[in-house]
Amino acid sequence: MSEAVSSFEALLYEALAPVEPPADLAERLESTLTAITEIAADELEAWELSAMRDPRNWARPAAALVVGSAAGTALVLLRARRRAQSSRGRFPELSLRGIDRRAAERALRELGRETRRLLGER
Repeated sequence: MSEAVSSFEALLYEALAPVEPPADLAERLESTLTAITEIAADELEAWELSAMRDPRNWARPAAALVVGSAAGTALVLLRARRRAQSSRGRFPELSLRGIDRRAAERALRELGRETRRLLGER
């Protein structure tokens, strides 16, 4: 019985071993999110305001708005996280436990800057 349990534990250990993500995962994710955001923006630009009078025409622009907003938000967070990780390498004394007001303000400025950059405002 104990041999079966130990072999079961070994199988579980092997099955649940941590897996490293591919090295280019962040770049692929960023390019996919950028493409989704651009496609959603193009979809919204293609709709004419006169066609919006009929509620049956609201589904595609509403879906484009939701999907584009979600992808844009994820893209902003991904880029801000990457910047935070690179700055953490420069400033190792900043950790998540010891986050202070300046770090929070800096993170908000980074999010705002990245959002403006994505929206085309400078």
